[in-house]
Amino acid sequence: MKLFVGLGNPGDKYAHNRHNIGFMALDEIASDHGFSPWKAKFQGLICEGTLGGTKVLLMKPQTFMNQSGQAVGEAMRFYKLTSQDVTVLHDELDLAPGKCRAKQGGGHAGHNGLRSLHSHIGADYGRVRLGVGHPGHKDAVAGYVLRDFPKADEAWLADLLRGISDGAAALAAGDGGKFMNAVSLRVAPPRSSTGSKPAKKQPAPAKSDQQPTRKAPAAPPEGSPDKAADADPTPDSRSALERLVDKFK
Repeated sequence: MKLFVGLGNPGDKYAHNRHNIGFMALDEIASDHGFSPWKAKFQGLICEGTLGGTKVLLMKPQTFMNQSGQAVGEAMRFYKLTSQDVTVLHDELDLAPGKCRAKQGGGHAGHNGLRSLHSHIGADYGRVRLGVGHPGHKDAVAGYVLRDFPKADEAWLADLLRGISDGAAALAAGDGGKFMNAVSLRVAPPRSSTGSKPAKKQPAPAKSDQQPTRKAPAAPPEGSPDKAADADPTPDSRSALERLVDKFK
């Protein structure tokens, strides 16, 4: 069995706070994968189901954020689970809104919910860090996380929660890479290429290296003078007197 824990604060007053994104993620998984109805147990709300053949218990501690470890420790002892069977989904100030990171073990980074878990079950549990952004100054953090997500965040928040639900089976199987891929396909889907490639230019015909054929000169029309034809190639051997006589004949 695996135990998925969402961190948040109980009650309608906090339901849509940034601090409650862990609760929201579990609600999405329970709804999409046909888990049992929520019921009160172990100082929290729990429901059961199966993800990819793995039995999974979802838990939303009702002890308020800074005492989350009490409820989780009680459930772990009942089901004889180790901290490595536990995955915690929680808000993360150090990630941009809509970003998600999965890791095993690590520090609590000042997060009150994680701090409580560390003190009750150790630091070896897995965690899914869900980015909500940072207000810019540490003095503004408390008010920031206890405010509702604005309308402008609804689109990316919906995509992120659906991506977590899509990858929940991979998360239960311990396949962090496949889980992250499922989330990415929701929050940053690849763009489809619909444009056709431009037609290739046909190469211009190569210029011929041959010299252009010159036209033969036209034959002269009939009756035109032709000096070559009029020339008499035979020399005149007559005497001057004979030539003079021939003129008067």
